[in-house]
Amino acid sequence: MSTKEFGSTEKAVFDAKTLGTPKVIVLGLQHMFAMFGATVLVPVITGLDVSTTLLFAGIGTLLFHFLSKGMVPAFLGSSFAFLAGYAAIAPGGEKELLPYACFGVACSALLYVILSALFKAFGTSKVMKYFPPIVTGPIIIAIGLNLSTSAISNCSSDWWVALLAIVIIIVCNIWGKGMIKIIPIVLGVVGSYLAAAIAGDVDFSPVKEAAWIGLPIQWDRTVFSLFGKADTSLLITAAITITPIALATMVEHIGDISAISSTVGKNYIKEPGLHRTLLGDGLATLVASLFGAPANTTYGENTGVLTLTRVYDPFVIRLAAIFAIVFSFCPKLSAIISCMPAATMGGVSLVLYGMISAVGVRNVVENKVDFSKSRNTIIGALILVLSIGINYSEAGAITFGVGSITISLSGLAVGSLVGIILNAILPGKDYDYREEKAEPTGVSFEV
Repeated sequence: MSTKEFGSTEKAVFDAKTLGTPKVIVLGLQHMFAMFGATVLVPVITGLDVSTTLLFAGIGTLLFHFLSKGMVPAFLGSSFAFLAGYAAIAPGGEKELLPYACFGVACSALLYVILSALFKAFGTSKVMKYFPPIVTGPIIIAIGLNLSTSAISNCSSDWWVALLAIVIIIVCNIWGKGMIKIIPIVLGVVGSYLAAAIAGDVDFSPVKEAAWIGLPIQWDRTVFSLFGKADTSLLITAAITITPIALATMVEHIGDISAISSTVGKNYIKEPGLHRTLLGDGLATLVASLFGAPANTTYGENTGVLTLTRVYDPFVIRLAAIFAIVFSFCPKLSAIISCMPAATMGGVSLVLYGMISAVGVRNVVENKVDFSKSRNTIIGALILVLSIGINYSEAGAITFGVGSITISLSGLAVGSLVGIILNAILPGKDYDYREEKAEPTGVSFEV
């Protein structure tokens, strides 16, 4: 395959050796700030710790680079796809329930490892036919729609602040140039946060009380804190509820690796291979979740920075990861982020959750799913109705007992499982995944 199939390399590109230390440091900081806004927003929404999130975004990125032979210039930040899982297990960010949600995410990370082994053994195309756009698209749509009520609830605390965040994000994303277009989330958060602070609606007392330096891991928020006192039913429920979300994030990962390949002009799907990049992403998520941080995923913002700077040296990304680790040891920074007004979080979430659903629609449209076929219509319909209907039912889940253990299945878990099984058994599977096609999935959960 020629490099032109995955991206133009006609423009000059640069690496760390030719740029020199000062410029490389600035570029590393730029990559860190590009991922910063979206990455810290996930713990703010879920109730997880900001410092722990930054620490394992850095560690996860370094682990990913190690497992992918240091070839892929990708940064791993917090995944928005798992927000629905955290909300299902720990609604309102209840601290005693968050370790159970993190356990569910850890189980989903093991699915990455299994799929990585399958990709290595059987090839990408043979495995991907079981996860076509007619399955992953509706799942992604349901993830965004299931989260919508929490965004509206936060916005209602102060609609003017929320609307300001929304307007800033839209203006920067549509009409912005350069870095402004790449970091609309950061600018939306900062702009509405400042407006709320000027209006006197922000309590900064936690910032004054926070130390400048501190450890970024809180033991009572880790999965290890459950040892000896865990609720077995809740552990099983968390695993079954959250693990299917990995089906959507796996497709997101493939889309992101394709996008990076297209940007850099190298086919990373073949070398180092999806089995390596998936393994890196999965193990990074496993480690992060065990210690109380959100699931990791490759970040579209940083791919945008690659396009802007034309510096594709993975060393710069690793330097950004080190900066993230350093910042994680500053509790005062975490306190500033934690003081963010609910309305700011609501305004940003409103855009993000809508974008998640829109990405699912795009996944179906760009892959030209044929809804004139009854099998496709049935699969898509059942995934959407089960995922959303069960979630908004009075019980909010399907509950049943297995011996002395009570298991609750969220709508998303039921919809995902039904969709996968129906796609596997119904005749007419015609999805053909091709490694040579740039951005074959059209999936990215980033704004």
